[in-house]
Amino acid sequence: MRWRRTRTSSKTDYGKPGRDCPLCPRLKAFREEWRIRQSSWFNAPVPSFGAANARLLIVGLAPGLRGANRTGRPFTGDYAGGLLYETLKRFGFAEGDYAARPDDGLKLIDARITNAVRCVPPENKPTPAEIKTCRAYLQATIAEMPNLRTIVTLGRISHDSTVAALNERSSTAPFAHGSSWVLKGLRIFASYHCSRLNTSTGVLTPENFRAVFAQVRGYLDACSQATTSPALLSGGNTG
Repeated sequence: MRWRRTRTSSKTDYGKPGRDCPLCPRLKAFREEWRIRQSSWFNAPVPSFGAANARLLIVGLAPGLRGANRTGRPFTGDYAGGLLYETLKRFGFAEGDYAARPDDGLKLIDARITNAVRCVPPENKPTPAEIKTCRAYLQATIAEMPNLRTIVTLGRISHDSTVAALNERSSTAPFAHGSSWVLKGLRIFASYHCSRLNTSTGVLTPENFRAVFAQVRGYLDACSQATTSPALLSGGNTG
């Protein structure tokens, strides 16, 4: 679908918050605090990772303090990244070696990763107002992906914000791990977040996480077959 481009701040570009984005005062203050404490860290709104022409978009919650906030690449430098990138490689959405740093040479294939909230929040907990404010950037990210077919949401907050970004009510597609819906022509797959907390407590297992991406892989492969098979396009038999 297409989104109307709106300017959210005179100090930010469409879809891309500036390094000193002022829209969320609490997050701005937290960034500035950590710029003083760790001047070599990224300490800024973390941009999306992957090409805009990808068919798959993965939406996380927010940068981790010592993960993406430090390295400047989503899911890079913390536990969650290890499970996510291993899973993406397993299903053909990434290649190269993940070494928890942005210059490790890892590349995404037909996939892109972003966050519902671009800046690191204190205690990894963005407020409802911050989630809503940053949603304009999520909408812009979706709008700039012309080939987008499917979105994987990691966690309830990411899921609900993605649904809202598509101008739908959360009740239209309530969060549940392993479930999927079609909203605005996009297939949405929901998963628990691949955080250390969720995996250490058994809320999410690597097998259950991989099962979601197995569905995604199957869906995109079916989409590819449908666009290349005249029989499928016409609704006829292939056998």
